[in-house]
Amino acid sequence: MADQKTIRLTKNEILHKEFKTGFHGYQQDEVDQFLDIVISDYDIFNAEILRLREENKRLKSQLTDGEGQRTAAPVENQGLTNYDILKRLSNLEKHVFGSRLGE
Repeated sequence: MADQKTIRLTKNEILHKEFKTGFHGYQQDEVDQFLDIVISDYDIFNAEILRLREENKRLKSQLTDGEGQRTAAPVENQGLTNYDILKRLSNLEKHVFGSRLGE
């Protein structure tokens, strides 16, 4: 399985992060505005990850279902030859058309 990276920050950790201020520190309003953008992007990325996981699960399920259908069909038709098919067709024609076939 692929090596998955762990998300280190949650939305709430970003939202409630406190920065120390110094003499020439960052402007708190500017940091807050930037963090608001980061939180918004984080929500979008998280929603996209969830959507992609669901789509991946759905596609894997379809693939599994499709494989089951592909393997089932040949087993049912195993041993059925052209002769068997022609014989069945002939019997069906006799049943449907009856004595009119000889005319």
